[in-house]
Amino acid sequence: MVKPAAQRKAVEHARQLFGISERRACTIFGVDRTSVRYAPRRSDDGDLRSRLREIAAERRRFGYRRLGIMLAREGLVMNHKKLLRLYREENLRVRRRRGRKRAMGTRAPMTLPQGPNQRWSLDFVSDTLISGRRIRILAVVDDFTRECLALVVDTSLSGARVARELDAIIAARGVPPLMIVSDNGTELTSLAILRWTQERPIEWHYIAPGKPQQNGYVESFNGRLRDECLNETLFVSLGHARSVLRLWRDDYNHVRPHSGVGGLTPADAARRVVQHRPEGHHTNPGLQL
Repeated sequence: MVKPAAQRKAVEHARQLFGISERRACTIFGVDRTSVRYAPRRSDDGDLRSRLREIAAERRRFGYRRLGIMLAREGLVMNHKKLLRLYREENLRVRRRRGRKRAMGTRAPMTLPQGPNQRWSLDFVSDTLISGRRIRILAVVDDFTRECLALVVDTSLSGARVARELDAIIAARGVPPLMIVSDNGTELTSLAILRWTQERPIEWHYIAPGKPQQNGYVESFNGRLRDECLNETLFVSLGHARSVLRLWRDDYNHVRPHSGVGGLTPADAARRVVQHRPEGHHTNPGLQL
């Protein structure tokens, strides 16, 4: 009998079987009477458990740390040990999905961005409608703030279309990036893209063939996009896909906590940079979290 619950059970059984006092039974088993008389005072945290389950049902791919951030935003702050205990007791553990094999090798050295709009990364993600028709998604990410700048959905995306979408993003943000990072896909090495880069003061960096880890920021984003949105949704039509991805992008930028920027949302991280920028300073300072 190691655990207090087993000791209390043994003492009660002896009292009922032999009709002895509690003191006598505790002496026989070598159990402290205070342990037998202890009454748990821990609350069942019913409201907290209920809210945790609700958020976990809505954010099915969130682990306990991100769920804790979401609860803290609502004023439900707790010790991380308690959060993990409740998370396990409610059986909310995220089922790990197997990822595709990646190319092996070391990472290519690349200067880290020190402010927003210094480096954008882009890549394509594929999915299908319920009819079986294939769709492609162009994802553009700011490597510093982790903002998703665009999710362009269509059945095909040419190099000329990519150039037009980049022009639209630059017009919306009011400033072009210093560098764009991508792989060597045919759309991104087309004459339309080569002409676009020659006409603008933007450096386009192509990663080494078979080295997706050199474009890690957008690859990580693609994983979150597929895990939290694409694998969770059946797209009825192209319009439905655009609507869902537009809402998911807004949620990703303004609601979803990002571990890469200290648990802030990408939009909050971008605002913090603006707030800490010295007056008259036109360069992009590093984000202090």
